[in-house]
Amino acid sequence: MDDRDAPQLHVMLVSSTGGHLTQLWALAPWWDQHRRTWVTHDKADARSLLADEHVVWAHHPTTRHVPNLLRNLVLALRTLRRERPDVVVSTGAGVAVPFFVAARLLRIRTCFIETYDRIDSRSMTGVLLRPFTDLLLLQWEEQMTMYPEGRLVGPLL
Repeated sequence: MDDRDAPQLHVMLVSSTGGHLTQLWALAPWWDQHRRTWVTHDKADARSLLADEHVVWAHHPTTRHVPNLLRNLVLALRTLRRERPDVVVSTGAGVAVPFFVAARLLRIRTCFIETYDRIDSRSMTGVLLRPFTDLLLLQWEEQMTMYPEGRLVGPLL
């Protein structure tokens, strides 16, 4: 059975803009086969890239910004209840945290892909999401020393 024969999933793809969004976009051969909802920040690159996609705009900035963390937690709970995805997938960064916490509370599966540029140290998102991640995917063999439970898939970019 190849991927075209697999049942269609509803995938929620969550990331900040820039490189994190670019890494999720690189998964197009996979996510293009599935129903999807994107969650990211309302910025020019995201508006352009996701013009034909179903997008939920998250609050930003997210890095060390507690009010937006709380706003995004409320957004995550509402969005996950409404959309009911089969899995939440993220490459980071801060916007992923409330969505993974809410997904865990709602018993929705999660997949975190450690970012491409973290070869010899863990990302803050990776550290924070580890307890809420069902599947941890790694892009570099060197990342296996930091995440022995991870699964090596190779570089996305």
